[in-house]
Amino acid sequence: MVPYTELSEDALRGVLESFVLREGTEYGERDVSLDQKVAQVTRQLQRREAQIVFDPETQTIDVVLVAQSGRSAAPGKDRL
Repeated sequence: MVPYTELSEDALRGVLESFVLREGTEYGERDVSLDQKVAQVTRQLQRREAQIVFDPETQTIDVVLVAQSGRSAAPGKDRL
């Protein structure tokens, strides 16, 4: 787990933009802008509903939902 508060503003923005662009910004009847989606994911991080994880084996970083039990979800599972 990588605490989002430990990343610089630019690094955090880069991680979140990369994540959002992989996921897309089209959500049904209306598109959500990149800035809006980044802000939504930021709020999820602040509320501890999501977390940033780094996989040293694959050298990848991702954003995942926090499991109901309060433990972190495995990368690639329960992704936002």
